[in-house]
Amino acid sequence: MATTKPGERKLQILQTLASMLEQPKGEKITTAALAARVEVSEAALYRHFASKAQMFEGLIEFIESTVFGLINKITEQQENGLSQVQAIVLMLLNFAERNPGMTRVMIGDALVNEDERLQARMNQFIERIEMALKQSLRVAATQGQANEAEVAARANLIASAVLGHWQRYAKTGFKQNPSAHAQAQIAMLLA
Repeated sequence: MATTKPGERKLQILQTLASMLEQPKGEKITTAALAARVEVSEAALYRHFASKAQMFEGLIEFIESTVFGLINKITEQQENGLSQVQAIVLMLLNFAERNPGMTRVMIGDALVNEDERLQARMNQFIERIEMALKQSLRVAATQGQANEAEVAARANLIASAVLGHWQRYAKTGFKQNPSAHAQAQIAMLLA
């Protein structure tokens, strides 16, 4: 019998959950179906996670650490505020495109029948993205490339556009890529 290293099974469970979320029909994922896919008992799932909500929290932690790690890297490497905004938006769209299951979590679609604190956490995730966009737009304003009075409204508009791209991607069964026409649209949002 093959043994798994500590933490390996937990990662396998999260990866399987993410892949199950990639199914375009978006059916409710049960612990029984997840256990069957991982080829373990439901009891084995609960040895690694106290609840299904905790499994989703694991996915959310991955999303948050990846996205905000990349945002920090962008803002450290790019001095130009508008270039920061453009890079952040492209990263967010490409992240969704590469991680369809995670996209369903980011838009809250996969969390509909789950613990409401999970949706609240994803709402905070979107707010933090909007704050990062505001910071970059403020940098652009100090560089004379943006109007300080429009920073909050523009950041909200850009965050809403990103969320709209994610929604459309999920609702089209992952056929309408979120990064399609992104460059031109970002230019319009920043004009």
